[in-house]
Parts: sequence; structure tokens; C-alpha cells
Amino acid sequence: MPEAGAIVVVSGLPRSGTSMAMAMLAEGGMPCLVDGVRQSDDDNPKGYFEFERAKTLEKDDNTGWLCEARGKAVKIVSPLLRSLPEGNTYRILFMKRDLDEVLASQKKMMERRGDLHDLPDDRMKRIYQDHLAKVDLLLKNRSDATVKYLEFRHVIAHARETAEAINEFLDLDLDIVRMAAAVDSGLYRNRRV
Repeated sequence: MPEAGAIVVVSGLPRSGTSMAMAMLAEGGMPCLVDGVRQSDDDNPKGYFEFERAKTLEKDDNTGWLCEARGKAVKIVSPLLRSLPEGNTYRILFMKRDLDEVLASQKKMMERRGDLHDLPDDRMKRIYQDHLAKVDLLLKNRSDATVKYLEFRHVIAHARETAEAINEFLDLDLDIVRMAAAVDSGLYRNRRV
């Protein structure tokens, strides 16, 4: 079993597969801290698996709600990882995805919402590369966190193998078959060839 009271954090850039990873954990039998405020839509037809309070981690002086996440999984996007308070044990599943695919997926989602930004893709890509390098360094220097990196494309192509690796990393007895079945390759849109 993971350390008693460990918090399983699913993280990554937005549109990197964090909702898919949360769905795998939920289907496998892992309790998840979600509130259902953000409903499924065309961009995430299987749901977002979010907990609204996690989105305010950076601004929230009261992070006591994290106690609710002990022994559960919670989604926290990568820009907020630096705000995880000390005093907990974190097991982090970090989703990585080709940045061109991330940008294409974000652009389509923002177009649907009418919420476009004016930064060119190459500038956004450099910002993300810099951000991910800083997050990697941050996580390497946290003694209270253990990280497993998952590549989006690999998860799609090898769902069962990924489910087994997650189960081993968390040292749990999750339902591997159900976890693998939660991966829907039909939702792999904005794919780079």
C-alpha cells in the first residue's frame, strides 16, 4: 500500500490526458476527490474529474481541504504543483503529451468557447517547455513526493500495460481490466502523425 494517508495527485498541462488518468483510477476502484461542478462537454465527453477547490490552491490560505484527499486521487494541474503544502505525502502521476498536440487541443477548446489568446503557438510552446522543466526540477527536489511520468500516446497505445504500471507505482490492488477499458482511443484527437 502507498504510505498511509498519501495523496495521489494527477497532474500535467491542461489537455495532456489528466482526465483520462483520473478516469482510469476511478474505474480501477481508487476513490477520487471530485465535485462534479464541471460537467462533461464536447472537449471531455467522459468528464473532467475536477475538484473546484484544487483550482484555487495557489491563492488559498486554507489548504486543509487536502486532508480530504488522503487515500484518494485529486487532479491538480501542473502550474499549481508548487503550491502543494508540506506535511503530506504525495504520489504524483504526471501526464506528458506532445506539445503541438496540447496546443492544437487547447486551441480547439478555446475556439468553441470563444476565448482565444493572441500568443503564437511557437511562443506558447517555449513557455510550456520552460514551465515543464521547472516543474521537473521542483518535483525532483521535493522529498515528500514520488513521481511517475506517463506519456499520453503510450497510455492510448498500451492501456493495460499502463494500468499495471500505475497499480504497481501506487502499490494498490486496482482493477486493471476496468482501468484499461477507461482509455478510449477514439478520443485521441489532435494527433500528430
